[in-house]
Amino acid sequence: MAHHTKPRFVSRREFLSRTALSVSGLALAGTSVSAAEKGSAGCPIAVFSKVCQELKLSFDEVAELTAEAGLDGVDCPVRDGGEISPEKAADQLPQYANILQQHKLRIWLLTTGILSPASPFAETILRTGRQLGINYYRLGFAEREPGSAKKRVHEVRARLKDLAALNRELGMCALLQNHSPSGQTKYFGGDLAELQAAVESFDPAQIGVAFDIGHALVVHGESWKGHFESLRPHFKVAYVKDVKPGTGWVPFGEGEIEATGYFQILRKMNYHEPVSLHVEFEWSDHGRRKTRAELARALKSSGHVVRRWLEAA
Repeated sequence: MAHHTKPRFVSRREFLSRTALSVSGLALAGTSVSAAEKGSAGCPIAVFSKVCQELKLSFDEVAELTAEAGLDGVDCPVRDGGEISPEKAADQLPQYANILQQHKLRIWLLTTGILSPASPFAETILRTGRQLGINYYRLGFAEREPGSAKKRVHEVRARLKDLAALNRELGMCALLQNHSPSGQTKYFGGDLAELQAAVESFDPAQIGVAFDIGHALVVHGESWKGHFESLRPHFKVAYVKDVKPGTGWVPFGEGEIEATGYFQILRKMNYHEPVSLHVEFEWSDHGRRKTRAELARALKSSGHVVRRWLEAA
């Protein structure tokens, strides 16, 4: 296990002095989604901007690309190896938000490596995000280790208890994502029954679920719906990627997600939170160098398909 030096938390005075100027031009007053921000489908679509890292794009370039693709903003990775590294969050998150705001976009979500309040720079990341009007952050993944599943749930819940207290203070919600196995790695919560056991005792305002329909279909097949119903009280944010089970991730519209009825469920729930769009498929022609033009086409096409699904529900 890697050992981290003790994180340095900025003082309240230092935090405010570093961020006040940066965020002064942003529209941060409300946390509700305006009609303009919702778009025609009633949900803002935020690209998980991990995909933009493949081209090493700057904040300005990501903002231009996201606007060109007709999307509403980003789900920003703030973690080791992410668009923003944890130790730079206090400076770079406001900078990024300002750049996006110039294109009428925003940071809708944070994707972090946070596992507990003791994770490096956790409090700095979250306080900065909250100052920017961000409501949700995804937690880091915990690998599913051999041994008692009940013991593992107990360990995860113990960490979540400390995070729930911090979230209550900040007015934020931590999200656990369900994730199917990747190679030999199995992730805690990929099994939706296990995920429910971890979150069910918490206030959904502090601990929620980022429900990934693609991973749910891979793990549970048609039985995902029953699990979703059990998780519904804690469901907060929809993650979308298209998949052909047994084959892998495919461009939006070429897999089985549309036929699941998931978007009809979201419509009946009157869902208006962000939809986090994940580009996990091979978006450039095989054998060709990945380019900005190809990524722009992939993002525009993906966003168009997801918006069509939402509108048709």
